[in-house]
Amino acid sequence: MVTEQKDDAAGKTLPPVQEISDELDAKVKKYLRGEAANLEELKDKKLKGQLAVREDLYGKAARAAAKTEKWLLPSEGGYLEPEGIEKTWRIKQEAIAREVDILSSRNQYDIVLPDLGPYTLDFTPNGRYMAAAGRKGHLALVDMRNLSLIKEIQVRETVRDVAFLHNELFFAAAQKKYPYIYNRDGTELHCLKEHGAVLRLQFLKNHFLLASINKYGQLHYQDVTTGEMVANYRTGSGRTDVMEVNPYNGVVALGQSNGTVTMWKPTSVNPLVKMLCHHGPVSALAFHPNGHLMATSGKERKIKIWDLRKFDVLQTLPGQAKTLNFSQKGLLAAGTGSFVQIMGDLSGSQNYSRYMSHSMVKGYQIGKVLFRSYEDVLGIGHSMGWSSILIPGSGEPNFDSWVANPFETSKQRREKEVRSLLDKLPPETIMLDPTKVGTVKEARKKEKLTKKEIEDEMEAAIEAVKATDLKKKTKGRNKPSKRAKKKKEIIKRAKRPFVEQQIEEQELSRKKRKLSQVTDMPKSLQRFARKTGT
Repeated sequence: MVTEQKDDAAGKTLPPVQEISDELDAKVKKYLRGEAANLEELKDKKLKGQLAVREDLYGKAARAAAKTEKWLLPSEGGYLEPEGIEKTWRIKQEAIAREVDILSSRNQYDIVLPDLGPYTLDFTPNGRYMAAAGRKGHLALVDMRNLSLIKEIQVRETVRDVAFLHNELFFAAAQKKYPYIYNRDGTELHCLKEHGAVLRLQFLKNHFLLASINKYGQLHYQDVTTGEMVANYRTGSGRTDVMEVNPYNGVVALGQSNGTVTMWKPTSVNPLVKMLCHHGPVSALAFHPNGHLMATSGKERKIKIWDLRKFDVLQTLPGQAKTLNFSQKGLLAAGTGSFVQIMGDLSGSQNYSRYMSHSMVKGYQIGKVLFRSYEDVLGIGHSMGWSSILIPGSGEPNFDSWVANPFETSKQRREKEVRSLLDKLPPETIMLDPTKVGTVKEARKKEKLTKKEIEDEMEAAIEAVKATDLKKKTKGRNKPSKRAKKKKEIIKRAKRPFVEQQIEEQELSRKKRKLSQVTDMPKSLQRFARKTGT
């Protein structure tokens, strides 16, 4: 029987108690670590008690997480839901604009600047600000909440890429000869001449490192807090303009013209991983927010989804992409020519299928697609300016103000900047598996010395013994013959450990050789093998 609670003071009907309890139990099941262990069969009382306490803690943690989700995460993300034989990828932006609220419909626009394009874009981590860079030297900083222009400047030379630093106050632009750093007011702060003619820029926010790849294939890492050049490596694979950072571990990935993807960290001269992804040049790559999936596109018209835990292909999709990008909820946008396709893993089985599509005006050449954080918005930089379209379900509906706050004030921004500087990670923490940070390093096995090294050590020990002076004995015991005999004994004693080690190694190799001779025979005849003595 379901009972309802009534609030007499307000005259309102509260939701039934049973419904709230059922909803909470369903959320608790989502956070539990599988089925509880059956402790009745255990005979060890101490172990049984310890496991019972552990299961109780798991239950309390799951209930706390369920309550947090219910009361602190009120918004729920949703995707387009077709009716009958309707397909989501046939739904146009005009149809979506008619159904959404006025605030969301303002995120659909086209900025046409044909004389300054093509354009590339970058958003701040909280999605509040956007930097747009035109190839003809136009740089613009836009507040996306009210679509107001903060600052625009003309640098009067080629701009290839733009990237925000730790917040919207500073951004870097890859210009014709060198990358430059500007502040929010458009004032030039630094010229990074050591980087050279940079093609792509990426910022590692947890390590405060600005990474760049120039047209000579040199990879640079520079610390923006101290100005120190942390690393400068030649990749050895030629020119490339495909560069992305894995948000999970901070590893930089480069797509090469020979079809390989190389992964780098600032403390290693050689790449951590070199994987052959395509039979033609790699044209684009992107990382999933969880860091375990990677999407690559090749000139042989294939898009591949990779599992980075096994370095194996999960799915191969037809088509080519000049630019790829994952959203916060895992949607994949691929742009080529004047066409954008959005693919989604709606079933949760890591099987991507077509979700939405959008065609630009004929003749527009898309240069970059980028999802905006905490909004269902996709930014598109193309040859005639930049555009913004609505992609339902792409953004995270609930933001954590300790991670990224789209509504942060100047005081909150200052506090966050200080906190992030205190939490800054050193470059040594960048590795493929960041869970290894803080663990104990395994003891390295002692390397076997070569024959020449053993002989050199033995000669050094003999020379050291020969150099020692013998103690003078009483008359009759200090004869030259006895002193020579004594020296021979000392040299023999110094040689003994090396000789014993050599005998042990010979014995071990003899046993291995004998075992290999036996194992070469069929298993049924091994017991008849003659045991020859050596």
